Amino acid sequence: MTRSRTLYDKHIDAHTVCRLDDQGHVLLYIDRQVINEYTSPQAFSGLREAKREVWRPETALAVVDHVNPTAPVRIAAMPDAGGARQVSYLAENCRDFGIELLDILDKRQGIEHVIAPEQGFILPGMVIAAGDSHTTTYGALGAFGFGIGTSEIEHLLASQTLVYKRLKSMRVTVNGELASGLTSKDVIMALIGQIGASGATGYAIEFRGSTIDALSVEARMTICNMAVEAGARGAFMAPDEKVFAYLKDKPGRPKVKCGIAR
Repeated sequence: MTRSRTLYDKHIDAHTVCRLDDQGHVLLYIDRQVINEYTSPQAFSGLREAKREVWRPETALAVVDHVNPTAPVRIAAMPDAGGARQVSYLAENCRDFGIELLDILDKRQGIEHVIAPEQGFILPGMVIAAGDSHTTTYGALGAFGFGIGTSEIEHLLASQTLVYKRLKSMRVTVNGELASGLTSKDVIMALIGQIGASGATGYAIEFRGSTIDALSVEARMTICNMAVEAGARGAFMAPDEKVFAYLKDKPGRPKVKCGIAR
């Protein structure tokens, strides 16, 4: 008999190009990636030096995220020269390689793991990678998101794949109604308090239970975002009608009627 598969197993199995060894390493296909100005410069420089193109630029979304000034009125000027160069180089790279950019003055610009779901860029069943550990946020939509390093960003841009080692799975069940004043952040902090800041190292966590079901999509994102603070490299919640309603009017969602794209 074959064992039951978790959401994590199903995502990895569906995206595995080939097995690389008997230690769990696979070549993993990545549906989409989110790029920021902070972790991508060396990756693009590597592509330029090797004279490589971005294989599927339409699967990437870039956003200025980490070096933004905190002034109440948004301005294009960066507070330091290093940040200014990162922003200008991101714009240059996106222009030269054909990647959509939400720059500092774009009305859609914001925190990368907020704006990607807001734009309908993240959909259930996808595997997404980004140069930021909190890419786990996307598990709230029934996708698998994980953080990668700069050299991996370069490999992903060039090939749409990554060498990846499978994780172990951890199920966390949360039941009951939250008391007044408690939020989803309290839920994930309670878990971290129980298992420790490294308690989920090497795992992808699947959250379930009546408490999770009752949360809004945004509240679920908070839990998946902060799962990395327990050491997890992935976090999942099964997509439900709340997720589909959240995605319904998003600009990037697939527009399909009766199985025919429109």
